[in-house]
Amino acid sequence: MSKVYNFTVKDRTGNDVSLKDFEGKVLLIVNTATGCGFTPHYEPLEAMYKELRDQGLEILDFPCNQFANQAPGTDDEIHEFCTLKFGTEFPQFAKIDVNGETADPLFTYLASEKPFEGFGKGIKNAALNKFAAQNNKKYGDKTNIGWNFTKFLIDREGNVIARFEPTVDMDEVKNAVKAAL
Repeated sequence: MSKVYNFTVKDRTGNDVSLKDFEGKVLLIVNTATGCGFTPHYEPLEAMYKELRDQGLEILDFPCNQFANQAPGTDDEIHEFCTLKFGTEFPQFAKIDVNGETADPLFTYLASEKPFEGFGKGIKNAALNKFAAQNNKKYGDKTNIGWNFTKFLIDREGNVIARFEPTVDMDEVKNAVKAAL
C-alpha cells in the first residue's frame, strides 16, 4: 500500500475520510481559494471531473486561507460559493493549512514527494513570484506549497507522479490526468 492511502482527512462537515477509500482511482489533489486570481480554475477542474470521473478520476478539493486570506469563509460558505458559481460536484474537504506547523500532514507529504520548483517563466509567473514572496513567509522553500491551486496528481497505485503549480495551463494538467487514467 502506498503512503498516500495512510492519510485520513476531514470532510467539510468534520467527518474523517480515509484516502484508502480512493484506492485504485487517479487523484488530483488541489488546495483552493475562493477569492484568488486562480479561482476560475474551478471551471476546467469541474469540466475535467465530469468528463473523466467515469474513467476513475477523483478531484479532492482542500480550501486553504494561508495565501493572502483568499479563502475567508466557513466550510459551508466556501462549498456554497463553489457549487453555485462553478457547479462543482467533486469532493470538497474541510479548510486546512498546507504550510507551517499547522499544515495538514497530507500536504506536507505531497510537497515532500514533489517539491516546489518555481512558477515558471514569463510575465505572469514573475508577477506571482513577487506577490507570493511578499505574502508567503516560506516562499521558495521547496518543501512547501507556493500558492493556491497547486495540484498533485496521484496514480492508481497511490504514487505522487506530478505537481502542477497554478501557473501551469489546465490543458497540460488534463493531458497528464488522461495519461494516468
